Amino acid sequence: MITHHDALASRAAGWIGDRPSFGQRAETGCIPIGLKVPDAATVAAWIRTRLSVASAEKWQGVRMANHDLHLAQDPDADALLSRDPLALLTGMLLDQQIPMEKAFRGPYDLRTRLGHDLDAAELAELDTLGQLFATPPAIHRFPGSMAGRVQQLCRYLVKHYDGKAQNVWADVTTGGELLERLKELPGFGDQKARIFLALLGKQRGVQPEGWREAAGVYGDEGALRSVADVVSKQTLLEVRAYKQQVKAAAKQAAPKVPGTS
Repeated sequence: MITHHDALASRAAGWIGDRPSFGQRAETGCIPIGLKVPDAATVAAWIRTRLSVASAEKWQGVRMANHDLHLAQDPDADALLSRDPLALLTGMLLDQQIPMEKAFRGPYDLRTRLGHDLDAAELAELDTLGQLFATPPAIHRFPGSMAGRVQQLCRYLVKHYDGKAQNVWADVTTGGELLERLKELPGFGDQKARIFLALLGKQRGVQPEGWREAAGVYGDEGALRSVADVVSKQTLLEVRAYKQQVKAAAKQAAPKVPGTS
């Protein structure tokens, strides 16, 4: 089987073989006489080795970024988020007006009630989805409306991405492209799209060119602003404290209405 690396190395070796011989160049003074110059096969082998090493280094970095998640703060729920892109995308959709941990536990609770893994094609047409969301304990504070949003998201995935959540980011080449794709998803506004982009980059190894810039402040390294930065119970508490500070500052800066305290 000819690999991509083999093809590149062969092309390089062919190019070397087409050049005037190194011996001829030495005779004309272009290369010092006596210098041992490798032949085309040796050069090809060296190129193949370096490409393999570079590729391994690159993907080692991706694997380091693609670690187990701790968003639901529950081992089973987090395991599902870590292995199922649709569960992760659904958790991000549910992350509004309820604690983050409950939002990201939602996909696990839904899977438990279904009895099997989430499937976008099934959820897109499931008549009982609202009932599954509303069954106590409800998956969300607003089970009816959020079940509807999950269904809209799944229908969009089926229509545009073959029902596979990972296809949203699988072939993107830039952070800007990924941001636009995320913003087109039902239920994903600009802020939610940037936060999820940062989550993919920081914790799932999805790092197209310019992904941090596209994520805005949520892409900052070392930040503790959003779910993208939650990797433990402690970081969850720090992100929550940051959000509370931002909310308090916004309330303090809001103009006072006459007659109110």
